Amino acid sequence: MEPRSISIIIPTYNEEAIIAHSIKALLAITEQYEEIEIIVSDASNDGTRKILSEFQVTVCQSAKGRAIQMNTGAQRAKGDILYFLHADSLAPETFIDNIRSAVREGKKAGCFRMNFNDSNPIMSLYGWLTQFPMMICRGGDQSLFIEKSLFQEIGGFDETHLVMEDIAIINRIEERGQFHILEAEVTTSARRYHENGMIRLQLLFGTIHLMYALGFDQETIIRYYRENISGQ
Repeated sequence: MEPRSISIIIPTYNEEAIIAHSIKALLAITEQYEEIEIIVSDASNDGTRKILSEFQVTVCQSAKGRAIQMNTGAQRAKGDILYFLHADSLAPETFIDNIRSAVREGKKAGCFRMNFNDSNPIMSLYGWLTQFPMMICRGGDQSLFIEKSLFQEIGGFDETHLVMEDIAIINRIEERGQFHILEAEVTTSARRYHENGMIRLQLLFGTIHLMYALGFDQETIIRYYRENISGQ
């Protein structure tokens, strides 16, 4: 059986400090596989694009906004499985095999568990909670795999969402079937927790989840986010 082709899509905005490390780590995993492509959907105005030009990846220019950028990357994708990965997250070394195996088993969409690059017990607890199937524990940092046909069927990411675009697409996936959490772990940066406070930021994220669940409009949620959370 031919391996299922996978398009890895990474949205970037002013990531010149970390993007080389992220791409090198990803290429070290993917170079041993066939039918894999890496697409970076970039909206940067710093040196990110120049750095990307040094690697064997496809770079497409996009307007800013994760939903817009991920849709832009998906439009360029040739693979029949899409894998969306944040620039500051490192996929598990087994992620290609994990995703292909999951799709063979009929799992059309899902994410990985997550840990942080910080051994603080509080951060370890936050990562441990991502194994549970509760929406409050979900987030784009866990990455997302989805069959391209399903992605197109549900209309991709909702570009009216500047925040909570990850939760919105999971909700639409679950309207059509199960969303699966795979056992391997994505390692993501704790930089925003360091900038905003480990407990404070988690409380702010919880408030944003609640506002979204209660039907607050995007403008109100975005204003709250920008007034209270620093960094991307």
